[in-house]
Amino acid sequence: MTALTRADLAALPSYLPGRSVPGAIKLASNEVPFGPLPGVVEAVTDVMLNSHRYPDMGVVALREKFADRLGVPIERIATGCGSVALAEHVVRAACLPGDEIVYAWRSFEAYPIIAATAGATSVRVPNTAAHAHDLDAMRAAITPRTKVVIVCNPNNPTGTPTRRAELTEFLDGVGEGVLVVLDEAYKEFVTDPDVPDGLVEYGDRPNVVVLRTLSKAWGLAGLRAGYLVAHPEVADAVRKVVTPFSTSAAAQAAALAALDQAAEMRRRADIIVAERTRVRDALLALGQDVPESQANFVWLPLLSEAAAFSQVCEANGVIVRPFQGDGVRVTIGTPAENDAFLNAAEKALA
Repeated sequence: MTALTRADLAALPSYLPGRSVPGAIKLASNEVPFGPLPGVVEAVTDVMLNSHRYPDMGVVALREKFADRLGVPIERIATGCGSVALAEHVVRAACLPGDEIVYAWRSFEAYPIIAATAGATSVRVPNTAAHAHDLDAMRAAITPRTKVVIVCNPNNPTGTPTRRAELTEFLDGVGEGVLVVLDEAYKEFVTDPDVPDGLVEYGDRPNVVVLRTLSKAWGLAGLRAGYLVAHPEVADAVRKVVTPFSTSAAAQAAALAALDQAAEMRRRADIIVAERTRVRDALLALGQDVPESQANFVWLPLLSEAAAFSQVCEANGVIVRPFQGDGVRVTIGTPAENDAFLNAAEKALA
């Protein structure tokens, strides 16, 4: 049979979400465990009375709210169904077939899929021995064909941060014709003062795009709402390629309600941060080389043992996220969920 789709996609791995197993504790998808923020369920319920109508395609109310909170003009904001969708839209707006996209590896597993579906060429730069971005090597990998560089900060799945001095030096050395995407999906969990706020410190650079999401700390993983802040011309180009009506009415209403609960979001995020420290300390005590995390998960660089570790955890009622041949990412849950994980991890590492 004659192939009806692109042949190159046959070699592309599918995105694999964290597994859900009935009755087991799910620590595989970087979700927060506390349920929706106050007011979100009511807001979604109300808007569903008009679910036979299209949502506001311009997402004006939500963009205005972001603009007010961030102190930037609304023209600089684009929205989409999560930061991953916006990364895809940035690439669609910036790249033609044959252009190059530079990113660290291992990093977010959607990046190679995004590059391939745009017909762009992935340039993967290995992480350092400390599981962080090697910005010197990434800068050296930039060629005249490079259109986009993605810096995931903190990095998914390793949780490792890129700090101010090295990121500033990197941005200073990148040509103005290269778009640098700062993927800050986990920003609300960052506590290290040396990890910069990309918008505050680099938002005035025309070639910098900052991605954020409400899927993580804001508890909207099931509704999908994200945003980016960029130079007005870049943001306008992104809005042109966004799938029409992709930010649903429910997502817009939920996001508006969630953003009114900043204090409660912060309280919940602080619990995750405290548990992150406790879980990492316990894993270090078990002899594991767990890098510092500034996200809502920790990384165990178990290499070939990743699958076996995950299987033991599952047998003990805890689902974690293995990355074949590299390691295991473990989302921070409630204290009781984390206790269950640590009990399983002790058995797996015995």
